[in-house]
Amino acid sequence: MARAPLSETDVAEFRRKTVVAATRLFAEQGYRSVTMRAIATALGTSAMAPYRYFENKAEIFAMVRAEAYRRFADGQEAAFESSEEPLERLFVMRNAYVRFALENADAYRVMFELEQEPETRYPALATESRRAFSALERAVQGAIDARILEGDAKTVAHLLWSQLHGMVSLHLAGKLTVGRTLEELLHAPPLRFLLGES
Repeated sequence: MARAPLSETDVAEFRRKTVVAATRLFAEQGYRSVTMRAIATALGTSAMAPYRYFENKAEIFAMVRAEAYRRFADGQEAAFESSEEPLERLFVMRNAYVRFALENADAYRVMFELEQEPETRYPALATESRRAFSALERAVQGAIDARILEGDAKTVAHLLWSQLHGMVSLHLAGKLTVGRTLEELLHAPPLRFLLGES
């Protein structure tokens, strides 16, 4: 007997559940250790069920990453729009970045810490990834235009992002154990241009 065709609602619901289950599995076990069978088990389905919705594990991983970047980018864009003052905007975006990482540690790890295929293979992933960085770059350009920061916007944005990412990642890994907490570092005077108080 032929299977009934999947409705758009069926597909959307299965994909939503897959994002939740697979994000946790990838974050806990890494990409290579997760199998399609493990994803199916986490979903409570047969081993072959995910193949009705996805071509392979790589497609699931790309979808998980794209969804994480989408939510992250939404938060960064909302923070960007919340203030017209360039320095205050950077502070608000800083707070939104940290909040997302702490509240969505599995998604954050999937976005930035695991071995990943080129984003260009998956258009939705490439779009959301670029959108996530674009808000920071635009905020930095605004600060440069206001003469708060100096330099090339893309370069400065990369430097600020890598600095904040490093602190957040060390915190999530439990490695900030030599005398300074994440909260203290976020408000340290040497980092006032982005990470300190306005």
